[in-house]
Amino acid sequence: MWKAGLKWMYLILGTVIGAGYASGQELWQFFGFESGLAIILFTIFFIISCYVIMKISYEEKSEHFFPVLERLIGTKLSRIYDVLIVLYLFTTTVVMIAGGGATLKALSVPYWGGVAIFCLLLVLLFFWDVKGLLSLNTFLIPLLLIGLVYALGHYHSEHAHVWTFNWHKQYNWPAAFTFTSLNILSVVAVLSAVGKEINGLKEAKIASIGSGLVLGGISYLYNETLTQLADKVRQIDIPLFLILDDSPFIMFLAMSFMLWMAIYTTAASGVFGLATRFKKTLRVPLWSLAFVFVICMIPFTKFGFATLVSILYPIYALINLYLVVAILLFPITNRYKWD
Repeated sequence: MWKAGLKWMYLILGTVIGAGYASGQELWQFFGFESGLAIILFTIFFIISCYVIMKISYEEKSEHFFPVLERLIGTKLSRIYDVLIVLYLFTTTVVMIAGGGATLKALSVPYWGGVAIFCLLLVLLFFWDVKGLLSLNTFLIPLLLIGLVYALGHYHSEHAHVWTFNWHKQYNWPAAFTFTSLNILSVVAVLSAVGKEINGLKEAKIASIGSGLVLGGISYLYNETLTQLADKVRQIDIPLFLILDDSPFIMFLAMSFMLWMAIYTTAASGVFGLATRFKKTLRVPLWSLAFVFVICMIPFTKFGFATLVSILYPIYALINLYLVVAILLFPITNRYKWD
């Protein structure tokens, strides 16, 4: 039970902690100053959302996201969100590929060379189907979390900072809704694709609570760090590199690799969500669908990582608010069927 629960937890974390999140760019777009309460609310909303999605996926034994959408918002709206999720997964995976190129560029690899390497590895992963994705997350996500916490902790140990939480200065609390809605479509897409693999609701509880607490804790620590660098954050694509600026080169190198792998796992989750949606209809191997989607994505990466994050993420966050509300209210509106 615990082993399976942790496996799903790593899948969730691997879906969310990607180019935008691990780099700090996504957190800065939504949080920043006066956001402590927003992060606490996000943690609660995320735990509830993950559990609701996993419970429905388990009951439906789903292989892709459409059956879960039907339960949440009805058939008519599901058709609209079906298209929206496909567009969301496509465009956000473009962001991940652009982030992969930007990360390797910091290590003196040409941007388009980094994009090519990233895409090749992305397609190769799907020769192992869903087992490849789960094994990758189980191995890499714990390393990424340890590395990220260590890097943030190292920065705070080198720079004096007074931790305060003023309940009267939490005006950014509505960001909890938009930040949850930004991440919810990819979570719906990925968790819905493994519904038939979930063996019980105890696994869902472990995965939901664990992933929510981990994301909430790291988000708060990361956001506090970024507020100290507010003047410089706006001038760089990847704020994490500002945090690592005074670190030993070996730490910079290790975290650059970890960031690249975080981007890779989230891109893999995006391609996985897309491929599973069309696999049953087209009846072709997962890797071939992944290849087609990745080839179609490459031209869009020319817009750049920071530009894509700043434009696309707020738009999707607003569009997805209805779905978030539907998920959060689902246990209430279906109270007679809810365990």
